[in-house]
Amino acid sequence: MPRTAAPAPALAGGDAPVTRLPGVGPAVAAKLAERGIQTLQDLWFLLPLRYEDRTRITPIRDLRPGPALQAEGRVRHVERLFRGRPMLKVTLGDDDGSLLGLRFFHFRSQQVQAFQPGRRVRVFGEVRPGQNGWEIIHPSYRVLGDDEGAALSDRLDPVYPLVEGLGPGSMAKLVRLALGQLPPGEVLELVPAAAWTGLALPGLREALLTVHRPPVEADVAALMSGTHPAQQRLAFEELLAHGLSLRRQRIALREHGAFPLPAAPDAVGALRATLPFALTGAQQRVLSEVERDLAEGAPMLRLVQGDVGSGKTVVAALAAMQAVASGRQVALMAPTELLAEQHLQNFQRWFEPHGVRVSWLAGKVTGKSRREALAAIANGTAQVVVGTHALMQGGVAFAKLGLVIVDEQHRFGVHQRLALRDKGLEGERVPHQLVMTATPIPRTLAMTAYADLDLSVIDELPPGRTPVTTVAVAAERRPELVERVRKACAEGRQAYWVCPLIEDSEEIEAQAAQTTFEQLSEALPELRVALLHGRMKPAEKQDTMRRFKAGELQLLVATTVIEVGVDVPNASLMVIENAERLGLAQLHQLRGRVGRGSAASSCVLLYQSPLGVIARERLDVMRRSNDGFVIAEKDLELRGPGELLGTRQTGLAAFRIADLARDARLLPQVAALAEQLLAESPAIAEAVIARWVGSAARYASA
Repeated sequence: MPRTAAPAPALAGGDAPVTRLPGVGPAVAAKLAERGIQTLQDLWFLLPLRYEDRTRITPIRDLRPGPALQAEGRVRHVERLFRGRPMLKVTLGDDDGSLLGLRFFHFRSQQVQAFQPGRRVRVFGEVRPGQNGWEIIHPSYRVLGDDEGAALSDRLDPVYPLVEGLGPGSMAKLVRLALGQLPPGEVLELVPAAAWTGLALPGLREALLTVHRPPVEADVAALMSGTHPAQQRLAFEELLAHGLSLRRQRIALREHGAFPLPAAPDAVGALRATLPFALTGAQQRVLSEVERDLAEGAPMLRLVQGDVGSGKTVVAALAAMQAVASGRQVALMAPTELLAEQHLQNFQRWFEPHGVRVSWLAGKVTGKSRREALAAIANGTAQVVVGTHALMQGGVAFAKLGLVIVDEQHRFGVHQRLALRDKGLEGERVPHQLVMTATPIPRTLAMTAYADLDLSVIDELPPGRTPVTTVAVAAERRPELVERVRKACAEGRQAYWVCPLIEDSEEIEAQAAQTTFEQLSEALPELRVALLHGRMKPAEKQDTMRRFKAGELQLLVATTVIEVGVDVPNASLMVIENAERLGLAQLHQLRGRVGRGSAASSCVLLYQSPLGVIARERLDVMRRSNDGFVIAEKDLELRGPGELLGTRQTGLAAFRIADLARDARLLPQVAALAEQLLAESPAIAEAVIARWVGSAARYASA
């Protein structure tokens, strides 16, 4: 049992409301609250989006396009134009005759009067080429008196995220006032100094003051990239808070008991003996980990990840047999009916010869069939229940649910996993949980994102699987691809042609599945071509997939509905239209639909020219590698963690400061410190969570 936490330390005054600041009345406080800013601490950790350098004056003759610059000159000419869009044009001149144009599209008459010829004006903005030399569109400016020597800033000026109804200057002032109430470093600090000094990082107070008002000599490039030591210090503590939150929830869940499901070598061995294949070494290793977890009296919380085709489903089936042999029920939930029905067919084929009843529950199961399924689940005669989100609905009651299996878990929110788990709540006992994903998660990401789960990796493909050859082809070569499909199908193989959209769109230049289906049907009249997309009725989708799997169809034109779980060993050619529009993880999942048999398989990435830099990089990665973990690391680098994690934890991917790809070097120390704090200083752990996660720590116990 974990140690009972002492009361958490106070947040060093940071939990005081923003109304403590001068000028923040109810109206301003309401505007800030809409942006999630309610306390002084929220302002301390509201980091600048960028910085402006007003520490120096750049002579007009030295201005160049690029970052915003500050210049000064005298008004030489003012012109108001009303042809079409109203415009105010001002020309400033330097003593050496250099000119700078200013253009305003939104202006008041007072501004026009302010720009009197001969007046000295200081301006700040991004310089660009104009009709008559350099110009700045809508600069910020200050009109100076002849004898006024306006002081230059000695620090970079922060620019904060916009809050509706408050100008940039007002936000900067509020943060400045809040920072004036920062407590001394020894009071503000929660994390033991020894934890981060080895990383050459500053203390928290110094870090906050640096990121809000960097000195003029600060490394601006490092600040803009988030790699400055001050930002890294803040990222370290934020990563720690999220890691602590997940670990705390794991501890809380494991305080529940679970019904031990002891090893069942006879039942599991009998099932293995009837499988048409032998387990790989990786499958055997992961199965042993799962079997040990199931035998314990604490609930299993294990994530099994493996590349497409690595054989996660059979591991889940053998775990299910262990639960059934112990007299408990098993629920398997998948995100789509297509994938759920495929699991149903596999489980029925594997289990029913051993006398295990497999039931089916999805949204389309209605009337008498639904009533019979619900009754079998409630009285326990349905030993294994396969379904979709329908398993979580209110009318579903299990007799003795002992194991919950969630496939493609990143497609479910945490509340959905909780809802299914609670179907097996008996007193203080909850079911064991096995969650699976075919989306490889980089180790750096898994250390933080899945700190509440034990991780097993199936890192070996079954023998006989041949790597898929991947090529990228410009859309102009479509006719060649049509002939390639014709030839592959004439040789007895099958093909997929995947399109991102169902119907043509005027806004997105992408080939729609419907149009492509019609074009390919016309171009390949000798082939049996079918269309599959998410708007079809479930029965139509299932029938189309059944016919394709049975070999009755040769070419399947589909949307990305086939991304997950579709298994047709004879399909050896995949064409992905508009591949440049898809992310690496999705491209890899789609490619995994081929190469599932012994025939040499190919994936063609059809793209529209010209390719952007990131799109080209994605396609190059796909051509070079079939390794899902290599691809996932690159995906994390290019797109960040959001799409890899899906909806699993609301807020986890939306760090305020930290970036899981950029800050990966911090994670090993973060993980070690999280374990230490929970074991030795639970009150400090609670305070760190409260500071960074607060009420968002609801992703709990799933």
